Amino acid sequence: MSTVVPIELAEQTEIRAYADFVTGAPAPVWEALGIGSLRVGTALALAIREDPSRFFNKAGGFGADGPITEDVVAQVCEFYREQGVPQGAFMVAPPLLPQDWGSIAAKRNLTEGGRLAKLGCEVDALVGSAGGIAALDPDLRVGPVDRHHALEWATVMMNTFGFTAPFMIEMAAACVGRPNWRQYAVWEGERIIAIGSIFVNGDCADMFGGATLPRGRGRGAQSALLAARARAAQDAGCRWLVAETGAEAPGEHNTSLHNMLRAGFQPLYERVTWLWRA
Repeated sequence: MSTVVPIELAEQTEIRAYADFVTGAPAPVWEALGIGSLRVGTALALAIREDPSRFFNKAGGFGADGPITEDVVAQVCEFYREQGVPQGAFMVAPPLLPQDWGSIAAKRNLTEGGRLAKLGCEVDALVGSAGGIAALDPDLRVGPVDRHHALEWATVMMNTFGFTAPFMIEMAAACVGRPNWRQYAVWEGERIIAIGSIFVNGDCADMFGGATLPRGRGRGAQSALLAARARAAQDAGCRWLVAETGAEAPGEHNTSLHNMLRAGFQPLYERVTWLWRA
């Protein structure tokens, strides 16, 4: 039977994680990266003008306070325009799309981008499930990250994902030790080779930013990090965990997706990323 995570809570938890990750940066980093944010009802929108990846230019959390309207979409599009970014994304769970979404998207020139798989599970069930968690290589160890290791942790994360613009590592490092965050790493000797976080949003936590350096792959690092983060969510009093990763097209294989399914996550839905372009 599929785990029932409230859709609005799942979407709110995801965008709040991104919002805290980005907007918690120190003021000099805000200025250097050109960070901007907008709240429209329960929805949040983010933009980083100096990040060429455009990954963090996203808006989500729609639908918790009522149907999505053209006015809300227009406000987010105008925000992206004012921030001077070439592209921004709308993240809307399929059940929350209004009946007239097609006409709204056409009027605002929104086009379909990639698809993400949204996953969820009961925290206690994930913690209690030993099956499918790959054994960690005996040469590796997993544990929490403190401020002393924040810069190394952030370097592994951002470089692995290709977010190499100046000040992006400093932005990521600033989240270590902040309220509602729990960061973990896998070490080989004294060096971090894999990382992952959770962001706690009341009853729900988001699996955020799991990444492994090439030399650490295939050694159980991400499975160990999934287990450690599930225990952290349980300790924080969360009922649910959610995660997002790329959906598989025919013939594709997403290792991250299969790691999470093997650990005990269940598919909730696939979500189209709707793109606004300047």
